[in-house]
Amino acid sequence: MKNVYRIALVVIALIYSFNVNAQAPKYSNEFLAIGVGAQAFGMSNSWIAGVDDVTSAYWNPAGLTLVESDMQLGLMHAEYFAGIAKYDYGALTRHIDENSSMAFSFIRFAVDDIPNTTELIDAQGNIDYDRITSFSAADYAFLISYARKSENIENLRYGANVKIIRRKVGDFAGAWGFGIDIGAQYDLGKWTFAAVSRDVTSTFNAWSFNLSDQMKEVFTITGNDIPENSLEITMPRLILGVNREFVISNSFTANAEVDFDITFDGKRNVLIKSDPISIDPHLGMQLGYKNFAFIRVGIGNLQNETDFEKGEILSFQPNIGIGLNIKNKLTIDYALTDLGNQSIALYSNIFSLKFNINQSTGSGSQL
Repeated sequence: MKNVYRIALVVIALIYSFNVNAQAPKYSNEFLAIGVGAQAFGMSNSWIAGVDDVTSAYWNPAGLTLVESDMQLGLMHAEYFAGIAKYDYGALTRHIDENSSMAFSFIRFAVDDIPNTTELIDAQGNIDYDRITSFSAADYAFLISYARKSENIENLRYGANVKIIRRKVGDFAGAWGFGIDIGAQYDLGKWTFAAVSRDVTSTFNAWSFNLSDQMKEVFTITGNDIPENSLEITMPRLILGVNREFVISNSFTANAEVDFDITFDGKRNVLIKSDPISIDPHLGMQLGYKNFAFIRVGIGNLQNETDFEKGEILSFQPNIGIGLNIKNKLTIDYALTDLGNQSIALYSNIFSLKFNINQSTGSGSQL
């Protein structure tokens, strides 16, 4: 009865959050929707059920209990728009005991060295280039994760994230945010089923602005509204996934996964769209050779687009990737994303590393 009561409370909280925040903007804290780890990128981010490494703290915290080593360190760096935007990720996980694990993750997405020309003209109306300064527009997220194997239901794992968010635009504006993610994985033979609720109680960012009188004057002259302190809300998102493992031979194995991102904030340009629920499916596959070399492919971002010659067409974004596991100590992953995308981004090269520390014998270590 206690478990039923807890589940009922979560469902009530979700319904309340969806209804209260129905008018919230669709896109908020989008830097947290990019993803982490080249392994997942190569599979079009279809990785909430199969994830079993340090990146679980981001994709599905329940997977932290499956990390084979006592401690694991993950690092990633990526650049977007010809190096204008920098995206960095680092995480560390460790087993608490044989049934539970915890992790700490850090994410930064930023555009640095942006010229500030709001004070280019001095009080006498003269242009003074020495008055040009620079600033950064940076988004930060710090995740504290906990995961545990269920003691009552065999093959069930669950976990949660507490997210602390800091967004900063030079000295002019900044926001602090707080949110919670929860996730679960369940094994049934060679199948793994997973569910993740991002921003389960909604994530709130409180913005504050510190503009000089001269900057306010520039805003007024250029016809822009002077920003005011405000509250930004990130709506909950539900992700469902299923992963299937295939043993092809003694040397080759494969994993295939399909995920469904479900949003509740109105119609979006995704494959399955309605008001208020939209569903964005994406899938990925990984082929492994002796747990040493891996090839990955994925398809995501399925959309119906209008072509002036062909009418409405279905577009999608393919991704590919490779990985090397060196003596179960170091894993190097690479992904090439945005293939076939005609946007300004063209494509992105993603590299990530994973280090196993204090290789576990399977029982986990004590903190």
